[in-house]
Amino acid sequence: MDKKKVLYVSQEITPYLPSTPMAALGQKLPQGIQGKGFEVRTFMPKYGCINERRNQLHEVIRLSGMNLIIDDTDHPLIIKVATLQPARMQVYFIDNDDYFQHHALSDLEIRQTPEDNDERVMFFVRGVVETVKKLRWDPAIVHCSGWITALAPMYLKRIYNDDPSFRSAKVVYSLFDDSFDGTLDPRFAEKLLMDQFDKKDIAAILSEPVDYIALNKLAIDYADGVVQASESIPPELREYAMASGKPFLDYPGVEDYTDAYAGFYNSL
Repeated sequence: MDKKKVLYVSQEITPYLPSTPMAALGQKLPQGIQGKGFEVRTFMPKYGCINERRNQLHEVIRLSGMNLIIDDTDHPLIIKVATLQPARMQVYFIDNDDYFQHHALSDLEIRQTPEDNDERVMFFVRGVVETVKKLRWDPAIVHCSGWITALAPMYLKRIYNDDPSFRSAKVVYSLFDDSFDGTLDPRFAEKLLMDQFDKKDIAAILSEPVDYIALNKLAIDYADGVVQASESIPPELREYAMASGKPFLDYPGVEDYTDAYAGFYNSL
């Protein structure tokens, strides 16, 4: 039997970004799971503040070159990769000039230019999925961490549900205390409808502005399992996840959590 394959889709990973609880988990969890015999692939956005030379990123030409259409506009998909030592774990980066800058900013684009976050989330998630398809690598688990990954469960369960790479995958969504201010673009739902979804798929966000809580609830709706990845998260989200009846992993702490995650994956 093949080793179980886990795809990590992460908002932040150290050492490419400054260490935060989310970024540290984005590095240590995949490494720990890989150390237990799982096969792992990891993806994150290529934010402008990531130094490509220092971190030895290089473009993967065979994976780049696709155009993703969002809001009736073509956006070229660029894939870069680096190897995280000492685990020799490959990290893939989703890049594009429209959503991720090629010069250092004082903060991440998701906070620096929030007006683009609705399309940035769509592009990032679709970029990951299309790249994994090109890799011909079929994950058993897709673990999404951070709100920039929140559309992944819905895309995988509605748009890519019959794709051979993903039709058997279980989707895990981690809840963090990393909220954003305000709401996404008022045309967010309209853009999703242009991207093959129907009104039934996005019924929960059709009539109200989409804020942090609504976006995370949408992820919970389509996930197969939910994790509380921060010690404290909005009570409304915890209650919503618990009420969904889906498998829920309570906060596993900041040390020795690999066994808890591996057991959770195996239970799905």
